[in-house]
Amino acid sequence: MALQERVTSSSSINDKQEQNCSRVITIVFLALFIDLLGFALILPLFPSILDYYSQTEDGFYLSLQRGVDWFAVMVGMPPERKYNSVLFGGLIGSIFSILQFFSSPLTGAVSDCLGRRPVILMTVMGLITSYALWAASRTFGVFLLSRIVGGISKGNVSLSTAIIADLHSPKARSKGMAMIGVAFSLGFTLGPMIGAYLAMETEKGEVFYLRSALLALMFAVADLIFIFFLLPETLPKEKRVSSVASGFQAAVDLLSPLALFQFSAVTRGKESPSEENLQNLKILGLAYFLYLFLFSGLEYTLSFLTHQRFQFSSMQQGKMFFFIGITMAVIQGGYARRIKPGNEIRAGKRAIMLLIPAFLLIGWAANVTMLSVGLLLYSFAAAIVVPCLSAVVSGYGSASQKGRVMGILRSLGALARALGPILSATVYWLAGAEVCFTVCGALFLIPFVLLGSIKQQTKEE
Repeated sequence: MALQERVTSSSSINDKQEQNCSRVITIVFLALFIDLLGFALILPLFPSILDYYSQTEDGFYLSLQRGVDWFAVMVGMPPERKYNSVLFGGLIGSIFSILQFFSSPLTGAVSDCLGRRPVILMTVMGLITSYALWAASRTFGVFLLSRIVGGISKGNVSLSTAIIADLHSPKARSKGMAMIGVAFSLGFTLGPMIGAYLAMETEKGEVFYLRSALLALMFAVADLIFIFFLLPETLPKEKRVSSVASGFQAAVDLLSPLALFQFSAVTRGKESPSEENLQNLKILGLAYFLYLFLFSGLEYTLSFLTHQRFQFSSMQQGKMFFFIGITMAVIQGGYARRIKPGNEIRAGKRAIMLLIPAFLLIGWAANVTMLSVGLLLYSFAAAIVVPCLSAVVSGYGSASQKGRVMGILRSLGALARALGPILSATVYWLAGAEVCFTVCGALFLIPFVLLGSIKQQTKEE
């Protein structure tokens, strides 16, 4: 009888924990979706914004344009306005990613000390400032400042992964990482469509990006209110590090690329992971970096390829990215979140292997049908790899280290996204689309082999 009561009591506790996990996942998903909707509004407007500052003969813009022109001549890029917009947009994107590279591990470390809630609220306030600056900007300098403030404040994404990493059950963590992927896919699918529509609806005399900027500002304010009232604290006080100083240890651990690849910030203090688990973390970090380095580079050159080979208009490119986004959201919502704990690395390896034929088909596509088949494989693989690797990494480190672990992972991804497009654009214009997509596609074998060398994690929590 007593045994039956204990079993019933244990079962009801587990049910309650599962309900709490589901609630946290839903809140994180909705908060991130609102955030990414606002963030993605600007994406289709970049070429028009650059044209706008070019026509106003903004001095700061023109001085940066000269640097972009020099790079274009160096790699032999045709002097077309469309290519110039993609290249200049890539430059601003790289600046944004570099800032995320610095901010993600720092915000993660602060949240290990102060808790997730107050730090994520601070980052959203930074985003509100960024969108307010964008709405008020009439010079390129102020516009660039708004992107810089936004880049520094985008640590809220790594904090969302840290909140999911705080959940007790591996199954909940795996599902949570997949739902973060769904939020990204939906946000980056719907946001650009809304931004493009608002730009078309501009009234005479109104700056064309004002409505998008104000809507992004409204989304950020709504996100702040939503998080303030609904998001619970997932890192209890007794599991936090004792001070911000011990959370940071040395700034070099969080700001030096070499130290980030070594996960040095996690090795200090009593709760340092075992030698084997630390080795696994290093391999996972390197595989994640190499995957995103290659993937983001080829993703960036897609715009060049479709315009150059198939003469895609901006609308056709928009439809292409809509197709990719919807496919990813369906796969993440239907398949990725059902991957059983322990099977993530196997699923990630299968997805990486799919990218090799995907990029060969895209790079050598002679017609739109061949391109579409390549994009379908590409979308399937892209939907799986990052959520799976994030779920695996979230299982490492103690409760007071999750913010740093997920911040470092996010930071490595940001560094990859900053460097990948520059290198792949150079190879694309110097050697051609076929060579670029074939060589980079084959290089996906490196993260595949790295993931195969990971040993089973030893329990530390």
